[in-house]
Amino acid sequence: MKLLAPLYAAMRIPYQRIRRVQMHPLEGQRYWLKYLVRKGAGTAFGKKLGITANLTYETFRQRVPVQPYEVLYPWIERMLRGEPDVLYPGSVRWFAKSSGTTNDRSKYIPIPADSLRYNHFRAARDMFATYLTLYREDTQLLEGKIISIGGSHAIGPMGPQARCGDLSAVLLANMPSFYRFFRAPSLEIALLPKWEEKLPRMTEALLAQRESIVGLAGVPTWTVLLFDALLRRTGATNMLGVFPRFEVFFHGAVSFTPYEATFRQYFPTPRVRYLEIYNASEGFFAFQDTSATKDMLLLTDHGVFYEFIPLEHWEAGRWEAVPLEEVRVGVGYAMVITTVGGLWRYLIGDTVRFTSINPYRIRILGRTRHYINAFGEEVMIEQAEAALKAACEATGARVRDYTVAPIYLHARSRGAHEWLIEFIRPPDDIERFKDVLDHTLRQLNSDYDAKREADLALTPPQIVMLPEGTFYRWLKSKGKLGGQNKVPRLSNDRQYVEEIRAYTALSDSV
Repeated sequence: MKLLAPLYAAMRIPYQRIRRVQMHPLEGQRYWLKYLVRKGAGTAFGKKLGITANLTYETFRQRVPVQPYEVLYPWIERMLRGEPDVLYPGSVRWFAKSSGTTNDRSKYIPIPADSLRYNHFRAARDMFATYLTLYREDTQLLEGKIISIGGSHAIGPMGPQARCGDLSAVLLANMPSFYRFFRAPSLEIALLPKWEEKLPRMTEALLAQRESIVGLAGVPTWTVLLFDALLRRTGATNMLGVFPRFEVFFHGAVSFTPYEATFRQYFPTPRVRYLEIYNASEGFFAFQDTSATKDMLLLTDHGVFYEFIPLEHWEAGRWEAVPLEEVRVGVGYAMVITTVGGLWRYLIGDTVRFTSINPYRIRILGRTRHYINAFGEEVMIEQAEAALKAACEATGARVRDYTVAPIYLHARSRGAHEWLIEFIRPPDDIERFKDVLDHTLRQLNSDYDAKREADLALTPPQIVMLPEGTFYRWLKSKGKLGGQNKVPRLSNDRQYVEEIRAYTALSDSV
């Protein structure tokens, strides 16, 4: 510990930036708006929309519309082809690939050098500095290694001038060498593209370093798979028997709520901490900055200028965004971002609620569209509808109504999507219906496809055929008949599925 004392002290220096974010958040927002319009003035996008180096906020919001990915994609496609100075100065080589778009299997988020420097790596450094400051009396974080599972990257869809992959893979490939000393396993293993090859190799590599593992940063879905493999390999009753020095899990991407009980079984001790981070392909936006609450501090000095659309305006079709200083506690907002990644007034699709404005802390509410993201799969309503249509066409079925919810991962068991469907005409082959549904979703959604690979995170969908009139009777029992009350299509929890199951006394699925 004495040898590492200077390193601990140095890592706490970035905590001063977090203190400024807590105490003077709007200073960072004013700085980054000026920085971004100055950068954008020389780009093709900026010239077309009239972005100038000295643009005021009022003029900026008048000239640049709030826009979803589909509107920005033609500009991003030019960047993928290697064209410089399109949305951001210079050429962009790295793109984070994720799902959730309505017009393509994947979306591609530019990751220029400024995005890595001022956002992703700065936020990660500040997060670790905050943790070291909060828990300086009993942490061993810098005396061991943190597991990062990673994804993979490959040549982009437009040619070798671009590399595309999971955000984790992009970050690992560009990580400063100093930080690689504190992570495990090796990059060679972490970036393997095939999970069925990666999992056993990662298991053996981590077991060889088991005494040095002190934490993990990643998505709960993949972490469950890794921990189950380690428990099977070692025969240990819980993860403390595998990693005795484990102290913290930095988690994000999906809600941790369904996984809490499972992780308490993995680590039956109060000394293991669980800290949420809000780190998306589009940016690293927030993390837990205090042990007093699970709410996350909005990072206002990390290369992102934020705006917010009140959900009541969003639902009414009014995309009228307000800056950070105008938000109110307890109100739901759709988040709009302008970033050092070249995203201009980008409607990211996430909704948040502020729990505090001194400092600005948030909770994630969900998405602006119906979706399921229990395992990082981000299945959108458009994709579910397309898959259902394909399954019906293949089997002669006709659907009256349906709802879908996740079956959550538990220790030593896998997750799935449960479809409760009321058919007008049932399929002539229910197994084929299920296979076409699953296959089409895999074609439409790369994240769902990755989770379904070898049944490792997601097993095939489960189909429950409901008796005729079930949804009508269920809505009627709740006093919700009428045009404004609809069956929820996709849900990220099991509330509606369990209510319907209980109402109809269902027990079996296909």
